[in-house]
Amino acid sequence: MIRSILSVGGWTLVSRVTGFARDVVTAAVMGAGPLADAFVVAFRLPNHFRAIFGEGAFNTAFVPAYTHLEQAGEAGAAARFADRVFTLMLIVQVLLLALALPAMPWIVRALAPGFSEDGERFALAVSLTRITFPYLLFMTLVTLFSGILNAHRRFAAAAGAPVLLNLAMLTALALAFLFPNAAYAAAWGVSVSGVLQFALVWWDARARAYAPRLTKPTLRDPDMIRFFKILGPAVIGSAGFQIATFADTIIASFLPTGAVSALYYADRIYQLPFGVIAIAAGTVLLPEMSRRIAAGDVAGAHAAQNRAAGFSLALSAPFTIAFLTLPGLIMAALFQRGAFTAEDAARAASVLAAYGLALPAVVLVRSAVASFNARQDTTTPLYASLTALAVNVGLKLVLTGPYGVAGLALATAIGQWINLALLYGLALRRGWTAPGRVLGVTVAAVIVASAVLAALAVYGLPFAERIVPALPHLREIAVLGLLGIAGVLTYAGTLLAVMGAFGVRLRRR
Repeated sequence: MIRSILSVGGWTLVSRVTGFARDVVTAAVMGAGPLADAFVVAFRLPNHFRAIFGEGAFNTAFVPAYTHLEQAGEAGAAARFADRVFTLMLIVQVLLLALALPAMPWIVRALAPGFSEDGERFALAVSLTRITFPYLLFMTLVTLFSGILNAHRRFAAAAGAPVLLNLAMLTALALAFLFPNAAYAAAWGVSVSGVLQFALVWWDARARAYAPRLTKPTLRDPDMIRFFKILGPAVIGSAGFQIATFADTIIASFLPTGAVSALYYADRIYQLPFGVIAIAAGTVLLPEMSRRIAAGDVAGAHAAQNRAAGFSLALSAPFTIAFLTLPGLIMAALFQRGAFTAEDAARAASVLAAYGLALPAVVLVRSAVASFNARQDTTTPLYASLTALAVNVGLKLVLTGPYGVAGLALATAIGQWINLALLYGLALRRGWTAPGRVLGVTVAAVIVASAVLAALAVYGLPFAERIVPALPHLREIAVLGLLGIAGVLTYAGTLLAVMGAFGVRLRRR
């Protein structure tokens, strides 16, 4: 299972690296002003809906149901089920697109009401969102095909598809002179990438005879009825995090120009470990636990969950320490060039530090929620998510006053820890998770290694700045690279030494 996580994580890493290149170019071209704010809203809107109705809710409902039919259903039952879901999803997405395009001014006003005070920025956001919104249709279908491939332990195409988004946007930005401005170029790159990503997963599924086909839509099939009963709570549960992100955008739209962009750029760095580690672990763990539970191997399911949780925490902890101790250096090294100023970097750095507090919880939530989704229980995660959401949104309103845009990220961190505590507490109470000695040793080793890494970052930064010569535009990158290399060696050595002292090692099975 760890090997599969590494496979998915590897492709996701390629996606994040190319995504970083995309963000560097975007920041240099658009900066963090009105143009960037309008594009961020246009880019986020279809992604919010995709995360709610697509990969978030859909995978938690579809993958266990499809896996169960593959394992215990009659011949062809899983394929027929996939055909019906595919047909209904396509119909719903086409209708949604037809309704959303003419209503876009009202949709943008709901998402970013502060833009209404700036007519030019509002009009640009509406135009750009009309261009990017068809991306939702294709990405929803990509999620379905990816779920089918993942259920058959085919992870590469689905994990690699997002690379096409970054390449398409980079290509579009390179051709920005053909568009009214760079924001229009980036928006068209988003939509074109949706077509390319769908073509990739469709080709992979079709080559292995897994691709669903259009069929007569029906809601009377017992499997479909069961699927929608699971999907409903999953949609609401997945909406929790996205509603919180909606709230971020809404509140940030009332803050000074650049707040929306600061959230976006900090979130892009924060999403690097989340995407590479947490999503990879969740993608592999859900079908693994579903398969084992369907076969009656509950102990094996819990062991797989513990391995995924420990592995994810060990890989994500260095990012947490970096975000907390070196946020200013990170943002300056990665983005401070062209139209992206030192003030923009400082604003985004404060958000990144707050996001660092959320990262361990976000990573572990993906493993914790598998306890319920693998048993086709989407209602319990719904209650946990909504409770955390209420706290999260309430704190956003309180913390934005004293902390500005960073208060939004700080509220997100607190909400994620509450969500994690509720999920693990409820799973333990039901006997649906069983943390063992190996997980306990791994957590202890991560804490010790993280403390050593934090000391290296704090005391090593002045030393690194002294020995690195003044280089135009490259000094921050050189300092960050030097600290990164030293940090990787120090953290890995400490982690493995502590785990080895207790006779535990990270296994690749």
